[in-house]
Amino acid sequence: MFDLFGFLNSKPQSKNIAKDRLKLVLVHDRSNCSPELLELLKKDILSSISEHVDYDPSDLDIKITRTKDSASGKPVLVASIPIKNLKR
Repeated sequence: MFDLFGFLNSKPQSKNIAKDRLKLVLVHDRSNCSPELLELLKKDILSSISEHVDYDPSDLDIKITRTKDSASGKPVLVASIPIKNLKR
């Protein structure tokens, strides 16, 4: 059913949030990536970029997922790291 006034509701529906979380869990399971490995990857990435940029740790998002662009169906590491400023 088409939701004509859906654009007025800026809050995401809980069913969509739950669906996204389930997808994330499935991708982690299928990629054999443990939470410990993901934490190690996060630490390595952050230590590498911290030499060159200041970033906002409160808005950090690093995850393993599948994207529409990953035609091979393999997991993709996605990092969203807000940069405060560049170090010179």
